Amino acid sequence: MRSVVALLLLAMITPCLTWAQKKELSQARTYIKSGKDFDKAERLMTDLLKKDSASRDNKKVYLMWLEAVQKQYAQANERLYLKQKQDTAAFFDLTRRMFIIAETLDSLDMRPDKKGRVNLEYRQKHAELLSGYRVNLYNGGSFFVRKANYNQAFTYYEDYINSSKQPLFSAYHYEESDSRLPEAAYWAVYSGYIMKDPVLTLRYRKLALRDSSKAAFTLMYIAEARRWMKDSELYLATLEEGFRRYPTFHYFFPRLMDEYSRIGQMEKALATADSALSVNDSNKLFLFAKSTVLLRMERWADCITYSERLIQLCDTLPEPYFNAGTAYLNLAEKLEEKKDKKLRRQAFQRSQAYMERYRQLAPEEKGKWAPALYRIYLNLNLGKQFDEIDRLLRKTP
Repeated sequence: MRSVVALLLLAMITPCLTWAQKKELSQARTYIKSGKDFDKAERLMTDLLKKDSASRDNKKVYLMWLEAVQKQYAQANERLYLKQKQDTAAFFDLTRRMFIIAETLDSLDMRPDKKGRVNLEYRQKHAELLSGYRVNLYNGGSFFVRKANYNQAFTYYEDYINSSKQPLFSAYHYEESDSRLPEAAYWAVYSGYIMKDPVLTLRYRKLALRDSSKAAFTLMYIAEARRWMKDSELYLATLEEGFRRYPTFHYFFPRLMDEYSRIGQMEKALATADSALSVNDSNKLFLFAKSTVLLRMERWADCITYSERLIQLCDTLPEPYFNAGTAYLNLAEKLEEKKDKKLRRQAFQRSQAYMERYRQLAPEEKGKWAPALYRIYLNLNLGKQFDEIDRLLRKTP
């Protein structure tokens, strides 16, 4: 009994819904024919889709909606061309809406009939229409990047990229023919990076890396996204790839050295420093990195050699003085006091010269030079200097 009642109710409701669809479609057509109120025609269709689920399978509703938006787009485009007042963001939004509607309609168009046949009634016409507008998805992304609205920028670049995969545009083979796709992916990655969203940053990384002109930056954004996700293995792998491909790019080398040091892989750190110096043997950062690695590996004589090379290149950098001073201090303390008394004193004296110069260049680094000078002055029996350092250390909290 209940099923009979349900069928009767459905039979009564369906004609009403169909009549409602026809009424709204007719009114929308009237608006469009008037040459104005295209936004009202669109609103009728969107309201119909919200309140009437049966309309969501009606191609005529989407066709009317698409036409209403296309007319608005044409008007907005004309205003921009004539340099009249037009909201640029709204213009680009009209572009997006046309693509959303046409792609949705195309998915309906692909549904097979009762006999399993597919009749693509609108694909060719709509693909031809929208192919001319597609560049404005990319331009919309660029517009929002300039406005620092990176969330919107990402949306437009994503739509541009995804449109290349849509069945609607299968005849255009955009994935193979569109040279702008990697650049769109780069800007999508960039937008995700600026928003500090690792998921968005990584979404189009592979495509973005095809833009060779920006690949170094893309790898930097990928590495940062891996770091935000605390994925140390992939973070390190990305740093290694970045350094291998772009050894002089500012980002990869120092972070790769830090990461190797953090996980105690000093031999890899040294090999990386050597690889960097093979590219540029007078690079100050590369020389300092090797000096520091050698110091940590307790290869003090080699550390001094590379520190002195760096000082010869630039005698106002503080850190190579600290490295050389520390290396000499460690050498001095390693020597036996009775057996190597002369050599030991000479090593302390050389450490003193470097460490006092470091103090001059980096007076704010008291935590580094004060303990070292304390040990040096104590072993050299320099009472006046020792007392001064002792007082400094006592005042240090």
